[in-house]
Amino acid sequence: MPATVERRADRFAPVRRVVRGIDRRTAIRLGIVAAAVYAAWSAVGAFGRPYNFFDMKIYHGAMVWWVTGNELYEFVAPRTTLGFTYPPFAGLVMLPMAHLPVPAAGWLNALGSVAALTVVLAALLRPIVDRLGQPLWFVVAVAAPLAVAIEPVRETLGYGQVNLLLFALVAADLIGLRWRSRRGTRYRRDDGPLRRFVYGGGWAGAGIGLATSIKLTPALFIVYLLITRQWRAAATATGTAAGVSLGMFAVAGEESRAYFTQVLWQTERVGAADMTPNQSLAGLLARLYDSIETPGLLWFSFAVLMLALGLSRAANARADGDELTAFTLVGLTTNVISPISWTHHLVWVIPAIVVLADAAIRRREASRGLVQRSGPASSYGGPPGVNGLRPPIWYPAMTGFRHGAAAVALYLLFLVSPIWPYEHQLPEVSHYADGLFGALMENSLALALIVLVAALPWRPGAEPAFYTERPARPEAVGRR
Repeated sequence: MPATVERRADRFAPVRRVVRGIDRRTAIRLGIVAAAVYAAWSAVGAFGRPYNFFDMKIYHGAMVWWVTGNELYEFVAPRTTLGFTYPPFAGLVMLPMAHLPVPAAGWLNALGSVAALTVVLAALLRPIVDRLGQPLWFVVAVAAPLAVAIEPVRETLGYGQVNLLLFALVAADLIGLRWRSRRGTRYRRDDGPLRRFVYGGGWAGAGIGLATSIKLTPALFIVYLLITRQWRAAATATGTAAGVSLGMFAVAGEESRAYFTQVLWQTERVGAADMTPNQSLAGLLARLYDSIETPGLLWFSFAVLMLALGLSRAANARADGDELTAFTLVGLTTNVISPISWTHHLVWVIPAIVVLADAAIRRREASRGLVQRSGPASSYGGPPGVNGLRPPIWYPAMTGFRHGAAAVALYLLFLVSPIWPYEHQLPEVSHYADGLFGALMENSLALALIVLVAALPWRPGAEPAFYTERPARPEAVGRR
């Protein structure tokens, strides 16, 4: 009997070895990850809405309609007035879903979108966690479920939309530009041409071009590349978009002609401008005027102003070495000036939250260094570094507070999404039916986007830093 018990106890030896290999810090981190997943799941249940892959059903129906020999843009979903509104290349990409049931297509899209979001978060957070000395897996494992819980992501997944996949395509070019700025440091001379091409970032721009071929709004990133004189990336993006679009005339000529000559200009196909989920500048103005249509001249004037502001701030951010903030400003500007920006389009608030949080951390770290380098402690809490006085003890804790508070407030705004309790639809109900407070809540996400375009801070010298010229090799410097 004792021998039997001993043999049974030996079975748990591998488990004990694994448990001993997990230190207390790792256990705490795993607990935090589990808490973040649970909190995100609860938040989606509390603030989310019933979705049932509504948009995916339209795409699926359009693909089945197309493969059975009908014209793609003549499809109208049953019991709706909605049809397929994307360019023909998007239809070609979605065509395989015609052979799947709607739930399978929806869940495959959701899994792929979450995977894409996780990879993008790992790429965006890598420079920050390296600087802070935190493990990347832990930070991403916490950030991913928190990101899934906010309005743009949960709406994208629930409706079966493609916004996260487009977000990943554009973010891939951001990484490509990062690698290109460091070309020669990620591969050896004896590496093959494929590895040198991939890690050299020569393909940067292809992601933006493909995203533009699927949905036209990412074309603003090409304008940004031109303004900032990133000629090679701009040419790659333009060539990719043009090549794919022209190639579709050979594959699906009738659909391509119909889209670029008719469907593209039929803005009524996507819905009325004043609908609550349209959180663009056009939707904001339509609701403020309590009108189904947007006041055209006023919208055009403000859209041009926001376009100039967003692109100029993006160019300045890049000039100061913060390409992430530059890309974020372009994405946010696209959301603001587009005639229709549904809430599931607003995925660029994710890097905006990252930028704000990192700005708070960087400022706090800088203030700590200032305190350590200062002189005696100030008895009256004078300004830091003045007359050799040390800043007050509370100075590091308060430095960066407004950026950290802005990051938390922005996240909570898009987590709660207060537009839905005040949703109204003309002509049945006025957008002022709940007073000025209700109107403010109904437009809160659009107002937040405008504020971000105007005031999102960039981080001078933040990684990735981009160079106009390739740095000289150490051996070359030594020969001078």
